[in-house]
Amino acid sequence: MDNPEVFKFFPIPIFKYSFEKFREFNADLSNYIYTLHKEDNIGVKRSNRGGWHSKTFEMKDKNSTQFKFALELQKYILKTFRTLGWKTENQNIRIREMWAIINKKEHFNVVHTHPNSLLSAAYYVKAPKNCGRFQFEDLNIAKRHSSPPIANKNELNMTVGGIEISEGDLLIFPGYLPHKVAENETDEDRIVISFNIDILS
Repeated sequence: MDNPEVFKFFPIPIFKYSFEKFREFNADLSNYIYTLHKEDNIGVKRSNRGGWHSKTFEMKDKNSTQFKFALELQKYILKTFRTLGWKTENQNIRIREMWAIINKKEHFNVVHTHPNSLLSAAYYVKAPKNCGRFQFEDLNIAKRHSSPPIANKNELNMTVGGIEISEGDLLIFPGYLPHKVAENETDEDRIVISFNIDILS
């Protein structure tokens, strides 16, 4: 019997970039984040379990590291829009909010989504080896709970997918997609900057 033709409609894209200027930005970003942590070591509670989640970054100072970093991110955001076939001309495409997470050993982030965000992203300021994979879960809840036994794992039957990350990696994905970050197994901090992307009116 001939193999069937398989149509993969409605794919969910996840974009992984290597941020070109990570060596230029990461030391200053790390200093900024640790300063925020020192000023407010409680932070806020979101998806983090044991880790520290900052408040939203202050972006008014155009000379600040975080503002310059956000500007540098724009080309990756526009590249993502164009790859998706979305219109970019005369569109007010902006980072709506940005924050940081520090996860020490055994800290992690539980599965969650970013409601009301067109796209979401995670940038790795510090990512030692074995600091935890970035994982996505299938939107189809029924598929996750009522699938037959799997003989061979592939992209047609997977319900959880993970991405190995390194310092300077940038992930951009749909805000509605459930995701989580595995436990940091190292003695070093894992530092991530997350942000949401929208078309503002």
